[in-house]
Amino acid sequence: MYSMTRADWLNKVPEVTLSFWVIKIMSTTVGETVADFLAVDADLGAGITSIGMAVLLMIALFTQLRTRAYTPWIYWLTVVLVSIVGTQITDIMTDILDISLYTSTAVFSVLLAINFAVWYAVERNLSIHEIVTPRRELFYWATVLCTFALGTAAGDLATEALGLGFTLGVLIFGALIAISFAAWRKGVNAVLTFWIGYILTRPFGASLGDLLTQSKQYGGMGMGATWTSAIFLCVILILVGVAQFSAGQRPSATH
Repeated sequence: MYSMTRADWLNKVPEVTLSFWVIKIMSTTVGETVADFLAVDADLGAGITSIGMAVLLMIALFTQLRTRAYTPWIYWLTVVLVSIVGTQITDIMTDILDISLYTSTAVFSVLLAINFAVWYAVERNLSIHEIVTPRRELFYWATVLCTFALGTAAGDLATEALGLGFTLGVLIFGALIAISFAAWRKGVNAVLTFWIGYILTRPFGASLGDLLTQSKQYGGMGMGATWTSAIFLCVILILVGVAQFSAGQRPSATH
């Protein structure tokens, strides 16, 4: 796998379209709700849930790394599993290790900054339109995992520790995403605005998941993790299915 040359690979990340952002946000919400469902509703506990999801993530990531081009169902399955594992990492740090959300948010921020710095120092390029080598893809997935863990911690910090609540959290993070989009439209660096928006979708999705699933007495809508997870997963499956069908209709690229 690692002996592949640049010419052997096509870009491994989908085009950044409206569908991309919809699936990304929904996958972040599913990461929050599925993790809660498995650990609490299904009574598996944080430990078993984390181990099981980590194993599935390794299998999915191995499969993703073995492909030569973007394959929608493999890519988005990996994203959903990264979202669940990222949520579990933060939950374990907070609930089991009793690490402050301020601390975990700071730690993941530093790890993300280091990952970006090393990625740029090695590749001189952070664009997702150039994920065309195994090394770049490893940097990409390490970044994605950091963004999910950071987003979970930052979302919980804002809605719980700072007392903003789920509704206000959704509105604030949604507004910040809109600002990053507007900045991109105004000509601000596309790579910078993409990653800012990508990071922000995680706390937005987590806040949305909590808003939908938590009981009304805690400021939520009371839909529960089961129904929310099922509805969002169905939408993701439909959108990914359309993307997979479209990919299959396009002629294969030759090198």
